[in-house]
Amino acid sequence: MTFDVASKAQALDALSGRERAVAEKFAAGMTYREIGNALFIAPTTVRTHLAAIYEKLGVRTKIGLAACFAGASSAPARSLSGAPPVLAIFPIECLNSEERWRRFADGLSSDITIDLARYAGLPVIAFHTMKSLGSKPADFAADGKALGVTYFVSGQLRADDQRIRLTIELADAGNGVSLWSERYDRPIEDIFALQDSLTENVINVLAGSFGTLATVGRNAARRKPPASLRAYDFYLLAVEQHTTFSRAGNAEAIRLFSRALELDPTFANCWAELAYAYSVEACNGFGDDLLTSIENWRITAENALRLDPTDSCAHACLGNVRACLGDLEGAERAHRRALEYGSHHAGILPLLAGSKALVAGDPAEAIPLIERAMRLNPLAPPWYFGMQGRILFAAGRHREAVAALRRSSPESPDVLMFLALSHAAMGETAEAARAAARLRAEFPGFSVERFIAGYPVTNRDALLAIRHAAELANLP
Repeated sequence: MTFDVASKAQALDALSGRERAVAEKFAAGMTYREIGNALFIAPTTVRTHLAAIYEKLGVRTKIGLAACFAGASSAPARSLSGAPPVLAIFPIECLNSEERWRRFADGLSSDITIDLARYAGLPVIAFHTMKSLGSKPADFAADGKALGVTYFVSGQLRADDQRIRLTIELADAGNGVSLWSERYDRPIEDIFALQDSLTENVINVLAGSFGTLATVGRNAARRKPPASLRAYDFYLLAVEQHTTFSRAGNAEAIRLFSRALELDPTFANCWAELAYAYSVEACNGFGDDLLTSIENWRITAENALRLDPTDSCAHACLGNVRACLGDLEGAERAHRRALEYGSHHAGILPLLAGSKALVAGDPAEAIPLIERAMRLNPLAPPWYFGMQGRILFAAGRHREAVAALRRSSPESPDVLMFLALSHAAMGETAEAARAAARLRAEFPGFSVERFIAGYPVTNRDALLAIRHAAELANLP
């Protein structure tokens, strides 16, 4: 069966989330047993899934299955005008002669390839394709041009009985210039946990709104004339504005995301980020009408999931907007899906942690989620701390909440609100009054009840704590 880019995306859409995970790992060269261990299912269950996968994709061999994933990402195909850069991961070079370390290096390469394709929103050349090429980074120019590769990642691994040392480098495929490199030195304890830990760290340093790839892309976009910007360039610039969480930044983010979608309406992750921007508009009072913000939020989240049912950001956004509309059971279902698809995604975990603390679910689960996000992303941006602050406030840990909030964005009204609430809850009336005065002066359209309705705050204990502290702080 022959696949073009569009038919690949259509065929892969037929797979369930679990089937896709099995198919990706099998196409990358993993055995039934390895896949079973990775996904916590029996090898016989893997075999059953593969039979269904072959039938849905209309393929008969592993080569045919691999062809479906070659050059395909978890996002749908995009138009040429909006195509993001393409990434290739070289098989990590093992400098040990033992076969077990060669297998470890291959497993690590495969996991990084699969997870980057899933979480970075970038097309990533399939691992089996890169392995079959057999080329080295130094002589990759011709192969990279043929595959349309923009950046490549290479690495070396050394190991002994006590430690593993991994060096990872990101380079420009056009000229081979190194753009980023890092060395990881870890003790050998549980080898499988170590593999997961290394994979997660590499993914979250490279990917996400503050990752190396996004930074490189934004810097390149700023050097281009405005008329030559592609959808992906507008998307990167929009994410940067969005994460300021200021009124002006959020408005500019909505404009830039919308411009990207005019160029490429199939850009699923862009729809998800636009939904998130509308959610920020709703809870912070940045828009003229709350109901309009909520409706835009709902429509954009649903658009994202129609294009990519595995988008964890879209599921997180849909969960909160369902709570806004009174569907708490639907909210919890959406949050579970977000965690299923984004359990290793440092940018999604803070969103889910905030939802656990304030919206729906078990608030006790919120703190481990935000702590995991901080561990996964050593470049933790300011908004992580804003989310951590509101979670700690809901948990009654007000002193810690203040410390976290002071590391967040000073231009965000919800940060000022939770600062005032936390100080008021500790009886620090002067500090609470100063934060409340700033909130009234800088964000006259903001109110506690607007935040409660637009976030939304539906967990009973968090709702009572916010309203009680708001009275103490004399907040609007």
